[in-house]
Amino acid sequence: MSETDTVQSLSDLADLAGTPVADENFVPAPPVSNAPLREQQIDKQGRAYATGRRKDAVARVWIKPGSGKIIVNGREQEVYFARPTLRLVINQTFQVAGREGQYDVIATVKGGGLSGQAGAVKHGIAQALSKYEPALRAAVKAAGFLTRDPRVVERKKYGRAKARRSFQFSKR
Repeated sequence: MSETDTVQSLSDLADLAGTPVADENFVPAPPVSNAPLREQQIDKQGRAYATGRRKDAVARVWIKPGSGKIIVNGREQEVYFARPTLRLVINQTFQVAGREGQYDVIATVKGGGLSGQAGAVKHGIAQALSKYEPALRAAVKAAGFLTRDPRVVERKKYGRAKARRSFQFSKR
């Protein structure tokens, strides 16, 4: 075959490559499906567990299918997080994933203030949701909820009033 000829069949292509063709009616395997690379991680009670962190707060979060009830340190989320903005932060993960009201959440939080604790619970919910439903991982990750926010309070330095503020200067 010359370079100007066109390849019409698999056997012509095999002649060009110099390899024999096993069967002209060969059908290649179907393409690999978009199945998640990770597998579901649930315990014996049917829950997914994850740890979320934000500032000094650490949240241990368990999710399981349910009616959308969120319990934080033994109290309802409306009682524990009285500010609506904090409750909004917690529910962001379910809104992005399109799973509002489908999972019950039980969380225990320690350390930090209420804002950091809400961020820690959100991070824990995102991690646990991606373990319960690995197919949702892409959507949750694209929203940035699986990334731990590394910003923490800077420590106070010796010879300073706070982390960076100097004492008031006086000439006399």
